[in-house]
Amino acid sequence: VLAPKVDPAADGAALVWAWPASGAVIERFSDTNRGIDIGGKPGQAVLASADGRVVYSGSAIRGYGRMLIVKHNDQYVSVYAHAAELLVKEGQPVSRGQRIADMGSTDADRVKLHFEIRRMGRPIDPLRYLPGEGAS
Repeated sequence: VLAPKVDPAADGAALVWAWPASGAVIERFSDTNRGIDIGGKPGQAVLASADGRVVYSGSAIRGYGRMLIVKHNDQYVSVYAHAAELLVKEGQPVSRGQRIADMGSTDADRVKLHFEIRRMGRPIDPLRYLPGEGAS
């Protein structure tokens, strides 16, 4: 089965992005934070922010705890870090809104989801792509 072609000039806005968790944004994107942090409760649902395929599921990257990386197309990946439990495996396709992890505090000082969107390997501010003003 052939995957649909992705226009290499397409912006991430062409993907349909959704909030990966409900809760307040407790830390915004900055020079020292490559994504956003969303506060929550232990075990709270972490959802795939857009359709894609899991390309990493594990805890080998220091500072991120248990984390997932989902590849959405040739340009974009999303990162979900500090999970209590990872519910999907490498190679598995995921759909926007699908529960992929449980929120936790692995390798963090509090329960939160650290969420990144990367374009061509570079972190970009997720708030530019997520709908509305905040997590619902």
